[in-house]
Amino acid sequence: MNVTVSGGAGYVGALVSRELLQVGADVCVLDSLLHRQDQVAAQLERDGARLVRGDVRDEAARAKALEGAEVLVHLAAIVGDPACARDPELAQAVNVEATHTIVDEARRAGVSRIVFASTCSNYGRMGDPTTPIDEHGELHPVSLYAEQKVAIERMLLGLEQADLTATCMRFATVYGAAPRMRFDLTVNEFTRDLWAGRPLDVFGEQFWRPYVHAVDAARAVALVLRADPADVAGQVFNVGHSAENYRKLDLVRLITDHLGRGEVRYVRRDEDPRDYKVSFEKARSALGFEPRMRVPDGIAEVVDSLERDAFGDPFDKRYSNI
Repeated sequence: MNVTVSGGAGYVGALVSRELLQVGADVCVLDSLLHRQDQVAAQLERDGARLVRGDVRDEAARAKALEGAEVLVHLAAIVGDPACARDPELAQAVNVEATHTIVDEARRAGVSRIVFASTCSNYGRMGDPTTPIDEHGELHPVSLYAEQKVAIERMLLGLEQADLTATCMRFATVYGAAPRMRFDLTVNEFTRDLWAGRPLDVFGEQFWRPYVHAVDAARAVALVLRADPADVAGQVFNVGHSAENYRKLDLVRLITDHLGRGEVRYVRRDEDPRDYKVSFEKARSALGFEPRMRVPDGIAEVVDSLERDAFGDPFDKRYSNI
């Protein structure tokens, strides 16, 4: 299988690329290396990937990356609510316009399958967050990032070309150590700050969110690509584990229990009203997807990596998308 992974040297993308290489796929990585992950890209090349260093908005880079591709795993994006809110024009250009363009070009290049990285943030604020929502539930995006993901999902699921099918994967909030590390994600950020002895301000501590380890997110992509195309065409899958819905309050307790310390202050803010619990039964039953990691495992993993100085300065801006 010839697979092009846009954003293939990113936080989840590098793990997707590695997972596909390990199962024998021919992998092309398209990535701008915006976050200085040159070493990550170099390792993927040593492992056998073909690297196209370029922006997903660049026509020449897209054309080069799609040469010979049968499958496009589209991860390239301005990822996260804060990053999109900071530069809405860039988010529109990358997350919407470039996605429409690369989908059209992929079809003309002979790509037959697209796997699109979406988000459980699409569920937004649920009326009753105590009842987990599944893929048939109503979407209530409350951020620009989620609105863009919902719009692209609808475009992909409405494709009428018989020669191109799409599968949308709504990832839970991702956590855990990875080659291109991120410390602007809730579990990783809280763990880093409390490990470093910094006071942690937490807002929305009672709101529910689901979580999934980055390695498991990558495994889910590989499972979709190994499935019979007819079984996943036009399908949406929540990616996570139904037991991995937590409130921020729960995460803080897990981290402080692990560390045995931590100064936490709960504050009031109104800018992030997301509150949702998610069911992941469909991915388990249809794909056989069962995450191997749980949030406590990820906390222990991140702490161990920090103790080993695996990231250098964990507060370096390269570890954040904002």
